[in-house]
Amino acid sequence: MPDRRRFLQAAACAPLLAQSWTASALSPRQPMLARPIGSTGDMLPVIGLGTADTFNVSPSDAAAMAPLAQVVDALLEARGSLIDTAPSYGQAEAVTGALLAREPDRRPLVFLATKINTQGHDAARRQIENSLRALRTQKLDLIQVHNLIDTRNQLALLRELKQQGVTRYLGITHYTDAAHDELTELVEKEKPDFLQINLSVGARNAEKRLLPACQANGVAVLINRPFQDGALFRQVRDRPLPDLAGEIGCTSWAQLFLKFIIGHPAVTAVIPATSKPANMADNARAGFGPQPDAALRERIAALLG
Repeated sequence: MPDRRRFLQAAACAPLLAQSWTASALSPRQPMLARPIGSTGDMLPVIGLGTADTFNVSPSDAAAMAPLAQVVDALLEARGSLIDTAPSYGQAEAVTGALLAREPDRRPLVFLATKINTQGHDAARRQIENSLRALRTQKLDLIQVHNLIDTRNQLALLRELKQQGVTRYLGITHYTDAAHDELTELVEKEKPDFLQINLSVGARNAEKRLLPACQANGVAVLINRPFQDGALFRQVRDRPLPDLAGEIGCTSWAQLFLKFIIGHPAVTAVIPATSKPANMADNARAGFGPQPDAALRERIAALLG
């Protein structure tokens, strides 16, 4: 993403881009900030990795796989763990599975999430079996009903699979504001372990009813589309990073956008997608240092007002 690259700090990133990239070059010494999963209290690091579009390459294409391997390295070196994928993301599940299979001892370090997006239990079971094969694992950490497809029926199936140990957690996803009212009702009635939704400094509708409902019902929240598919970077193109970024240790616009999200108390983790190791390392830095309080979040939002 050309716009994104403009906002990486040249001093930090130029040496990395000039060398054969290794995640350890940016490895923080302290643990990444983690938030509790409401239904169990288990802790989840706040910065994860989405795979939509970015991981849709051929697993046999070594040139395409090499930077993605470095992206996963960067996530784990930063002590992140969440990787979110789906059957609808093309080859992303197979790519994720192949990358994790390089070093099998890393699988326990990864919180692996995927989705189902089909009608009926039989079709969903087949899809989950295919996902397990593609991801090269026998168990998943999270399976989510994707985009409200046959939601209540599929939640019943996921509860069965949770009892059987196929998945540790179950959830629901969507990515548009138009779904928030229905999602609020589902959170209140079904109380899934996780909800995955869109939230950003430029799209705050979830803050009205949906995030408070998640807090009230102990539902962990994953955030997708944190950069609004790059629109936020285009909006601040050629603008210097504001002084307030230094108050919370941000050295890039990406970190500021991510910390705005993490600063909401209902948010458990955010999952920006990337195929670039330097971007993954930059994103991960948002999981360290001070986070904005409510007043600073409003000051950040005003920058784009």
